[in-house]
Amino acid sequence: MKRAISMLFFFGLATAAIFSAVAATDGLAAQLPFSKAMIIFEFNSSGPDLGIQVSLDGEPWSEIKIVDPQGRAILEIEAAGRLKKFGLTELFAESNEPNFIEDVPAQEILDRFPAGVYKFFGKTVEGDRLVGEATLTHAIPDGPSAVSAQVISGNRVISWVAPPAVSSLTGLPVAIVGYQVIVERADNDQLGAATRIFDVKLPAVTSVTVPPQFLESGRQYKFEVLAIEAGGNQSITEGVPFQTP
Repeated sequence: MKRAISMLFFFGLATAAIFSAVAATDGLAAQLPFSKAMIIFEFNSSGPDLGIQVSLDGEPWSEIKIVDPQGRAILEIEAAGRLKKFGLTELFAESNEPNFIEDVPAQEILDRFPAGVYKFFGKTVEGDRLVGEATLTHAIPDGPSAVSAQVISGNRVISWVAPPAVSSLTGLPVAIVGYQVIVERADNDQLGAATRIFDVKLPAVTSVTVPPQFLESGRQYKFEVLAIEAGGNQSITEGVPFQTP
């Protein structure tokens, strides 16, 4: 009887040690940073419409969560089945972009996504934690104006005028740090179906020449110019489509 009690006692100690080891291992799970965590506003002045974009990257993960400055979750994703064990890495998501004149007022969209620090959380397929943060601002630039694609000395030159230094949406100062110019070739002469043939990011300049080898004769093209603010927010202005001779 004493032997049985002794064995039970030692079995209890062993079990407690195992649980302690598991708890310690779980408590020592690594905390890794997301290699990328971003949240921005995108304003399409040609809409006009407004929405947000989020993107992240990190070690293969099975769960992610993004929380706003008030601690409210705005996005949660959990992989399932085979993908849960295999893991995801990059993620890019773009919200609905309602027309804020006809559908949802711009101020209502801004209220839904307050300025401040957004927290990014995740769990890797190995059980480690992923953490990161990104600051969303309401310094949303207006779209570039006078956007055009003219032929100058035989070359197609896209030019524009920089947005004003104060946002018309929020009244906040903006600092433009660069631009992105995108040109798409219409497929089968239909602008609704197009192939991107030119995409370049530029410093704070106001024109770019499209290399002639990117353009085919007798084709129709559409293009847009994005202004990028120091905090990451961006605006788009679409140009009038052009046709090559």
